[in-house]
Amino acid sequence: MLVKTFGSAVYGVNATTVTIEVNIGRGINFFLVGLPDSAVKESHQRIDAALKNNGYKIPGKGITVNLAPADIRKEGSAYDLPIAIGILAASEKVKEDLLSRYFIIGELSLDGGLNPVKGILPVAISAKKLGFKGIILPKQNAREAGIVEGLEVLGASNIVEVINFLNGECEIEKTNVNIEQEFSHGVSDGEPDFSDVRGQENIKRALEIAASGGHNVILIGPPGAGKTMLAKRLPTILPPLNIDEALETTKIHSVAGKLSPSQSLITTRPFRAPHHTISDVALVGGGAYPRPGEISLAHNGVLFLDELPEFNRGVLEVLRQPMEERIMTISRAKFSVEYQSSFLLVAACNPCPCGYYNHPARECVCAPGMVQKYLNKLSGPLLDRIDIHIEVTPVPVSELSSERSGEKSEVVRKRVIKARSNQEKRFMPFQGIYCNAQMSSKMIRDFCRINAEGQELLKRAIEKLGLSARAYDRILKVSRTIADLDSAEEIQITHLAEAIQYRSLDRDNWGQ
Repeated sequence: MLVKTFGSAVYGVNATTVTIEVNIGRGINFFLVGLPDSAVKESHQRIDAALKNNGYKIPGKGITVNLAPADIRKEGSAYDLPIAIGILAASEKVKEDLLSRYFIIGELSLDGGLNPVKGILPVAISAKKLGFKGIILPKQNAREAGIVEGLEVLGASNIVEVINFLNGECEIEKTNVNIEQEFSHGVSDGEPDFSDVRGQENIKRALEIAASGGHNVILIGPPGAGKTMLAKRLPTILPPLNIDEALETTKIHSVAGKLSPSQSLITTRPFRAPHHTISDVALVGGGAYPRPGEISLAHNGVLFLDELPEFNRGVLEVLRQPMEERIMTISRAKFSVEYQSSFLLVAACNPCPCGYYNHPARECVCAPGMVQKYLNKLSGPLLDRIDIHIEVTPVPVSELSSERSGEKSEVVRKRVIKARSNQEKRFMPFQGIYCNAQMSSKMIRDFCRINAEGQELLKRAIEKLGLSARAYDRILKVSRTIADLDSAEEIQITHLAEAIQYRSLDRDNWGQ
């Protein structure tokens, strides 16, 4: 007897339907075909134990299980439940009536319990698009799938519940998630605040500009100056996620298995801070079976790289393409996957190996030339993609002990949202462009025009400060963002003057 159940395979952040065909005929063999990996092949032992421990058994006949399409490699333990149900249906222990209306997915433990699996959100979205009535899955994954409206999400604790439901002997409680409540819950979560930072008003201003225009930023200064503290507070001034961004971000975290059982939707912007010993594969994604890396997990959020020169140079160089394209493509011999990676990069580093070059109170003990050698670990093409370079100086004791608190993140965020709104209107005719940092050279000429006085200021700055040629476009982009914060139609001389300050590392004499 032939029976079909329906599961899914996830490639990248999209799901492909897998039809599990179970045929029982003559013989006593068990064949599992359709390019299964080791975890899928081992499902035979898990299914056998789970059924025996719940009063069922695999029939002693010839069983062939085909995972179609057979030319796509299947991996993971999510096929345990649909294979087990298919075997029971083919041996007439489970009714077939509902099998064509539900996706079935889940890992079996030996006692018949259902364990959670990765990538449920893309699977649920695929089930909805294909017109399935619902999805049967482990209870721990139910909230994650529950955000897909119009799909019946049935979270079961064990295989017996699933069998009884399919036989019409009981009901499984449906899981529904209110997206508006999820967003309000996420916004109310406690977060670090800009008002916690004493002093550093110029750095706060630079980060406000970075958030407003989507500009990458590098903070350079001595240990203890507050670089990490400021970077961790950047997500609190970014505009809140909209529903499309939240779904994009949640899909990536779902595929990577980063969602907790109580979490259904990521409602706050991600903040990822990998250690400098990270490998290039862990940073950008990949592996034998590709998985998202840190840059994709930071999609729609902030990627913080502390102690930037300590990272392996090869690791940093692989950042260049995704920083420009905002998407990471991982290619293999038989397939390729794409992970979105639109992140705001915040990098921090010491100015020299000892950390005290240009320190107002402590003397640098590095040998001559060490400062430049240390910073030469950062390639020009990488720095070319970072719009704002700013020096962070230590906070005076008088400011640290002051009772006066700075602006709250909520106040700064309102200005950032207003500036982003101006940019959205400007770039409405351009698909995929949402902020000033994404402007092409042609768009810079169209939207960043400056008068003769501004041209003269920029020329003098490049000559006197020794700014490199690549700084020209970056200064114009940043000045456009500063103008947006002031709700100005044209870039003024004051906007240009402020933008010029944010190119410290482009000065020819820096570090010499």
